[in-house]
Amino acid sequence: MRRFLRDGGLTWAFLSIFVITIVAQSFVGLAYTNQELAEHGRAPLGYGEFVTSSDFLVDVAENWQSEFLQFFLFILATVWLIQRGSPESKKPGDEGLGSEADQYIAEHAREDSPRWARLRGMRLWIYSNSLLLAMGSIFALSWFAQSLAGHLVTNDENARHGLPPESWAEYIVSPDFWNRTLQNWQSEFLAVGAMVAFSIYLRQRGSSESKPVGVPHHISSEESE
Repeated sequence: MRRFLRDGGLTWAFLSIFVITIVAQSFVGLAYTNQELAEHGRAPLGYGEFVTSSDFLVDVAENWQSEFLQFFLFILATVWLIQRGSPESKKPGDEGLGSEADQYIAEHAREDSPRWARLRGMRLWIYSNSLLLAMGSIFALSWFAQSLAGHLVTNDENARHGLPPESWAEYIVSPDFWNRTLQNWQSEFLAVGAMVAFSIYLRQRGSSESKPVGVPHHISSEESE
């Protein structure tokens, strides 16, 4: 068990932080929502009622979809684009999908290579793109969940103000939906771009996301090996 936790330390650490923060968000969100309800003379919500509500779901989903969109685009971009000197990039000249030998595919597979890496056809294509497919699927599902929850929240607000309900199609082209969505997207893209650029010139000793401290700025981690 100790070895299992140590070998998966990075995953377990961030999973624990995720659980702590989403639970904290649920309690803070409940307090904020009940404060607003009290100001309007309405009955407070219970915890279970709040965490299954559209208000809570839309806040969670809109953050998830922007995060997974960020990784989806970054994974795709780093196949074809390079940034000289950044440890987040392949070295110049290595753009593209790589050779079968470089990727340990089919007859080039190692003895301990995943089973689908030894095959050809659709299964090899799926496995070769499985990370991108997973990130893209989670983004699409989160975006759809955000749109459904946001639609319900908007129509609830419209009903309180005596306005007619909107259809889902009307909501997903509305300024309100895209204002919330683009606020999250721009911050994620800025963070990724900053990480790529800063890692050319700045270092963090011991981090796999940084080049070794003494490696020149114009050389990536891969080139220094």
